[in-house]
Amino acid sequence: MKLRFATLDVFTETRFAGNPLAVVHDADGLSDEQMQAVAREFNLSETVFVMAPERPVHAAKIRIFTPAAELPFAGHPTVGTAIHLAALKRQDAEAAHEAIIALEEKIGTVRVGVRFAPDRAPFAEFDVPQLPQEIGEAPSVERIADALDLLPSEIGFQNHKPARYSAGVPFTYVPVVSREAIARARPNMQAWSAAFGSAGHNAAYVYTREAVHATSSFHARMFAPGGGIYEDPATGSAAAGFASVVMRFDTPMEGWHRRIIEQGYEMGRPSEIVLSLEVQQNKLETVRIGGGAVSVTEGTIEV
Repeated sequence: MKLRFATLDVFTETRFAGNPLAVVHDADGLSDEQMQAVAREFNLSETVFVMAPERPVHAAKIRIFTPAAELPFAGHPTVGTAIHLAALKRQDAEAAHEAIIALEEKIGTVRVGVRFAPDRAPFAEFDVPQLPQEIGEAPSVERIADALDLLPSEIGFQNHKPARYSAGVPFTYVPVVSREAIARARPNMQAWSAAFGSAGHNAAYVYTREAVHATSSFHARMFAPGGGIYEDPATGSAAAGFASVVMRFDTPMEGWHRRIIEQGYEMGRPSEIVLSLEVQQNKLETVRIGGGAVSVTEGTIEV
């Protein structure tokens, strides 16, 4: 059986940057094992399988796989798939255009707004279907430092300290004192499980305020070696959970706030994630993730 696929670079407006994504069409007949095998073959941080929606008014049902496991939700597959499907339906490739793409994901239905503009990469934005929740105590600074091959004194800045949150996918959020230190961070597998766990998505999202660009609020890296992803160039699901980090340590005032997170620079794949959060009565009301995507390849894969 031959299936059509496309690849896109997501959270970027430039090819060969951002986070690569594979989108496989007409995947209704594939088993779980076949989907996992195809994801391993592409060997990207995520591969999306597009199927007929359960509700005809929706654009598609999708399943998201890393090379090692299925995810209930992820940001760059949501953004990239929505832009890809909207582009296929677009009639005038030169005109400005807006569309709503409803994707049925394991976590629930995610509605994505897609904007096309002349001479710019398309942009997609969605409200996360599950607000982030704290998921227990963070490991000690000493254990985190060992797992990231850093000094304990390099973990934390200002009032920021390690924390654990999930907006569908769990992460340990690790503040690091400087961009020089974050550039030296690397998984120490002998100490990884002791810090971040041995089951599930034992991932670390490492961040600092020192950014490459003045327009960026944070510079980040994401390591998930237990999930088959040594390092990820751009992680929308982690940015979604990061909204609670911003709430907890930066205490934004009422209203909407926008933060740009840069990621992937140490991998040679610079990425930009737009995180928007709405605060009402000192509580996080809405989290929105946005970014661009560009098409890179098209072809068929035989399964």
